[in-house]
Amino acid sequence: MNHYSNFVTVFKDEIESINHVISQIDERNINNIIDAISAVKGKLIVSGIGKSGLIGKKIAATLASTGTQSFFIHSTEAFHGDLGMISNHDALLLISHSGETDDVLKVLDYCNNNEILTLSISGNSKSTLAINSNFHINCNIINEACSLNLAPTSSTTATLLIGDAIAVSLMKAKSFKEIDFAKYHPGGRLGKRLLTSVSDIMRIDNMPIVNESMDLFKVIFTISDSGYGIAFCIDEDKLVGVITDGDIRRAIKTDLSFEEVKLSSLLNKDFKYAYLESNLQEIKLVMQENKIITLPVINSDSKLIGLVQYYDI
Repeated sequence: MNHYSNFVTVFKDEIESINHVISQIDERNINNIIDAISAVKGKLIVSGIGKSGLIGKKIAATLASTGTQSFFIHSTEAFHGDLGMISNHDALLLISHSGETDDVLKVLDYCNNNEILTLSISGNSKSTLAINSNFHINCNIINEACSLNLAPTSSTTATLLIGDAIAVSLMKAKSFKEIDFAKYHPGGRLGKRLLTSVSDIMRIDNMPIVNESMDLFKVIFTISDSGYGIAFCIDEDKLVGVITDGDIRRAIKTDLSFEEVKLSSLLNKDFKYAYLESNLQEIKLVMQENKIITLPVINSDSKLIGLVQYYDI
């Protein structure tokens, strides 16, 4: 049996439903929702049950990891003690595809009675949930991707997409940066690069140091002995230039004799460098853009204190 057609049809059906949801989105409503959430002093708490609850958990997790304080409360469990987690400074995002889920409506009533900001996502703009929330986003779909039009498929995908759109819109509203993302993801690769400084990976042993009075043979030996493919020229305790083995190879391909080539003529005095406090993400970008493998590390007085290699980042 060939299952490909059924498989691809799910994608097409869900894309069609998502486009249908997009066509119903009102610009003013969305602008008001993002502004209202941005003004909330507390947390954006997400609540729902069933498949809507599972999607709600993902939305809350996305919000929390992108700079909006958030967590999930199961609508049924809310009335067994979890309501104490909600304050007047918070806002509630309530999810119910029908908009008539009893436990979700109970949470809505509690919020309205306590003057807590509410926004909701449902597939029925005339539902009890939609009408009685401060803000509502219509998630009405054409049909579920399920062949029986029963299992939540298109509706949950569209709801998840709305949650992502809210989270990303809030990120931009708050000018959420990579460094902020890293703070919430310190265990990831990006977090490591953004939160780790040059001082954590800097090498200080066997530094290839030369001066302008050295002959080229000695410079080559210094570069070769260090294994870094580069040498740093020091003058009066300051880094004044760099030279690579590639610079030397290109020089000796000219008509000049080896003895005539002076180090001063080969030095790159407009070199890239790093500071101890530079983060690894910044340094990696500099090295990628300039095709650099080894970068000198200096202090505020231009004194050479170490080096970093691209492969260590």
